[in-house]
Amino acid sequence: MKSTAVVFDRPKQLSLQALELPEVKVGQLEVAVQYSGISTGAERMLWDDSISALPGMGYPLVPGFETLGQVVKAHTGSKLKEGDMVFVPGANCFSGVQSMYGGAASRLVVSDQLVLPVAGELGVDAVLLALAATAYHAVSGGGMHEPFTPPDLIIGHGVMGRLLARLTVAAGCPAPTVWETQAEIAQGAKGYSVIRPEDDPRKDYQAIYDVNGDACVLDHLIQRIRPGGEIVLAGYYKHGLEFSYPTAFSREARIRVAAEWKRSDLLAVNQLVNSGQLSLQGLVTHVQAFHTANAAYETAFGDVSCLKMVLDWSAHA
Repeated sequence: MKSTAVVFDRPKQLSLQALELPEVKVGQLEVAVQYSGISTGAERMLWDDSISALPGMGYPLVPGFETLGQVVKAHTGSKLKEGDMVFVPGANCFSGVQSMYGGAASRLVVSDQLVLPVAGELGVDAVLLALAATAYHAVSGGGMHEPFTPPDLIIGHGVMGRLLARLTVAAGCPAPTVWETQAEIAQGAKGYSVIRPEDDPRKDYQAIYDVNGDACVLDHLIQRIRPGGEIVLAGYYKHGLEFSYPTAFSREARIRVAAEWKRSDLLAVNQLVNSGQLSLQGLVTHVQAFHTANAAYETAFGDVSCLKMVLDWSAHA
């Protein structure tokens, strides 16, 4: 059986290809994809070949780690059954291409231990679970130690910044301030304030979380923390990071890198969504049919009004 997949043939060039789908084995599921999100972090760096040092990196490759689909075939003994809706954080089921991360396709064969059952009423918003888990992990650390200090300042009001702000408010913590320089993106805050950096006089933040991925902002952020404060790098950085040591020294600054989410983070945010504590609504701004993938990727990476682009696979025969 063939699956139609988005394939990055080389940097900044993609095609839709019919790839052979393997047979479902013990412990696996076949999933008919309904939606797959386009990541403007990791996936954008795959697109322009700025993370070529990753193990297994190479072209051609199938991207995608934000996938919602329906189980159409489950092996005997699986806890999941046909008709169940699942979130798929990537797949590795195609031959002849790299799977980085392999979820942008019409059909997938995946381990039933990898997917996450989700409520069907979430619909397209379910693709945001990976980003929500990433934001959650930046504070929780994957449950491997005590939670970190939550943000009182967030840099960037894109999807990641909004989710981090929503999670902070949902946890009952003081509402964070969010910095955003683009007026169009600054709109849509609920329960917290969004301001321009130049309009903020504060220089006593305890925990500043950067989700913009701007490698040049570190010195400026260090000047905004109180002594012993922390800068959390939670974005994707194409270039090396530098900072002025005397300023950091005078504040005894701490700089922490937030890694990718763990399974425990995904389970936690799914529970928050199911309980109504965390809303994913209003973050998916663009949905396009899979056969317009070229235009969709151009919009996702080039249109400032596009917070989140999703490919719709539901009409695939």
